[in-house]
Amino acid sequence: MLPVHTLLSAFLTFQTPAPAKPATPAQATTPEQSAVAAERAAASAERAAAAAERAAEANARMAEAIEQLAKGLAGTAAPAEPPPPPAPPAEKKEEAKKDVWDVTVGLGLIFITGNASTVTFNGLVTAESKTENWIYSVKATGVYGESRPPELAGAPEASQVVALNAALQLRGDRRFNEKLSGYLLAGAETDHVKSVEARGIGEAGIGLIWWDLKRKDGGDSFLRTDLAFRYARETRFQYYPTRVDLPDVSLGGPRFGATFRYAINRDVALLEELSVLPSLIEGSRLLVGNQTQLSVKLTQALAVTTTFLLQYDSAPAEGKVPTDTSLAVSATVTF
Repeated sequence: MLPVHTLLSAFLTFQTPAPAKPATPAQATTPEQSAVAAERAAASAERAAAAAERAAEANARMAEAIEQLAKGLAGTAAPAEPPPPPAPPAEKKEEAKKDVWDVTVGLGLIFITGNASTVTFNGLVTAESKTENWIYSVKATGVYGESRPPELAGAPEASQVVALNAALQLRGDRRFNEKLSGYLLAGAETDHVKSVEARGIGEAGIGLIWWDLKRKDGGDSFLRTDLAFRYARETRFQYYPTRVDLPDVSLGGPRFGATFRYAINRDVALLEELSVLPSLIEGSRLLVGNQTQLSVKLTQALAVTTTFLLQYDSAPAEGKVPTDTSLAVSATVTF
């Protein structure tokens, strides 16, 4: 099908008046008649030339108008620019995680019946949220254990609490840049078996991220160290075997902490946390805590976690040993 401007140009060409044909001279004329006829023919030719010139100008203007119209129609019919390609899944996931809490809930249980009776329950809840300038984290743990040793038939049962402790920790980091941040930490702990009725904690310090690497296979590597000053007030009470009130103590001094995480791939990850606190008030005292955790994912959200915990206190409550260790296996769910 021919374009619109081609058809209109052809139509205007047919509209241009044909040049006037010269008058056929009469076969027999006088000189005067010949002169008049020649003058009339010249005048007719001049008028035809002027008409042809005006028609040519009109055709030119019409052709220009047709060209402008064709351009307008072409611009109207031109397809819209394609929308920008969608963001890659990784970018979408990163945007979706902004200002959202990552929550992990863990639960472990050991239950034995028969000649001996033992029940041990442990729970864990962690939550973290990252923004451009802040990092917020919450951590809560709890353990309860009760055991009844083997006894002779007919003897009265004597159950004994072997674990009863809990801890809550809140932390807020203000980012100065991608590596360095300042933070405040507040927490509370209790451990009845170790004769710690309550321990309130306040801490201020600086955190330094040495590296935070993510690999294409889903693995990652992360190292952060903390240097801070911590103060804690510890109220003591002996719950077992007899209930006795004990003197309260305070501790304070510089604390060094380190958190290292290495994920072999997206399903297997190792976490190591270390805390060292030498107390410089009310005598010499050293507190060391170390936690090693291996997590293996069964599904995208469900994982099996094995945790080894070591706690050392150089000056525990009277009658208590300085070192405690625990090994726990639990199921964790990440939201």
